[in-house]
Amino acid sequence: MYAVIETGGKQVRVEVGQEIFVEKLDVEAGAEYTFDKVLMIGGGKNKIGKPYVKNASVTAEVVKNGRGPKIIIFKYEPKKHYHKKNGHRQPYTKLSIKAINVE
Repeated sequence: MYAVIETGGKQVRVEVGQEIFVEKLDVEAGAEYTFDKVLMIGGGKNKIGKPYVKNASVTAEVVKNGRGPKIIIFKYEPKKHYHKKNGHRQPYTKLSIKAINVE
């Protein structure tokens, strides 16, 4: 059984036991988090929401909060003496999917 959830403006396909990286959530490591925005449940009999499946949720455990690898942004205009270097590290939350709940 799998589910498609919406988090951080993105859609993610999840299964029980899977570990995923999502946009940073304001939850401490070790806590449980429940996703109520379930778009679809598949495997066996499929359920598709309009836009969300009623009485469905996905429970996950927060493994850790962290920051991704550094990405370098370099802006340059030739013959104008313009150089600008900037870096960015995107924060994330690592989750372990525990259960897909359907009523």
